[in-house]
Amino acid sequence: MGRGRAKAKQTRVARELKYSSPNTDLSALQRELAGSTPSYTAPPRATDDGDDDEYSDRWSDDDADDDWATSPR
Repeated sequence: MGRGRAKAKQTRVARELKYSSPNTDLSALQRELAGSTPSYTAPPRATDDGDDDEYSDRWSDDDADDDWATSPR
C-alpha cells in the first residue's frame, strides 16, 4: 500500500512531459539542419605505429602444433 501518491505524481509528470511543448531554439535547429559548422569535431584517429610487432611475430608460429587447430571434425 502507499503507492497512490507516488503513482499519481508519476502520472502527473508523464502528462506534463507528453503534452507540454518546451521552448525550442529554432535558429539553432535551423543551423544544425542546414549543416553549418559543427560545434564538435572528432579527435583524429590513432594510427598503428607497430610497437606490438615484436610480440606478434614471437607467437605467430605456435598455432601449427596445437591439437585443437588441426583436429578433423
